[in-house]
Amino acid sequence: MNALQTRISGIGVVPVIKLNHPERDAVPLAQALIAGGVPVAEVTFRAAGAAVAIQAMRTNFPDMLVGAGTVLTTAQVDEAMAAGAQFIVTPGMDPDLVAYCQKVGIDVFPGCTTPTDYHTAYKLGLEVLKFFPAEQSGGLAKIKAMSAPFPMFKVMPTGGISLKNLADYIKNPVIAACGGSYMVTADLIDNGKWEEITALCRQSVEIVKAARNG
Repeated sequence: MNALQTRISGIGVVPVIKLNHPERDAVPLAQALIAGGVPVAEVTFRAAGAAVAIQAMRTNFPDMLVGAGTVLTTAQVDEAMAAGAQFIVTPGMDPDLVAYCQKVGIDVFPGCTTPTDYHTAYKLGLEVLKFFPAEQSGGLAKIKAMSAPFPMFKVMPTGGISLKNLADYIKNPVIAACGGSYMVTADLIDNGKWEEITALCRQSVEIVKAARNG
């Protein structure tokens, strides 16, 4: 893993964020995440204004790791990078999109759940993959099974991760970090429940530390 990937792995959890009001919520949300020991965010392009949120977070908190999620096109890659995104996450394995990210020099984590996805990632020289949707695709059991023929990969499962199963995932050495939205739900963000978000992040960090040191 490179320096960025190693830093994400060190944090252990990546909040997957959909912001309905980025101009209002991006900065206080970033503050809440940082206060909770989770200075990283994947801002999804599922909502308009993702680039606005990325730029606000990066401008106000330059030491925070901020990436773009649910990226489907090269135009979105360009938009995310212009806003200051440091990594790209795609929901599926698109070899052309991965190659474009490699060409322009930004880390990319494509969604992979099948042997074909993994083999494609291997040919593209990737090291860290997003395993999405994690629980719906077989969860930790499938991740373990996939690591047998493809031991070179670390994965970031996303989809169905919560405080209840975070420890089970994160203690497996194949797991680089876990993506999740449980600490950044629409209710928490839209209602400005920043202290609750911070508390959930702190709980997550404690779970990661205990699972890895246990």
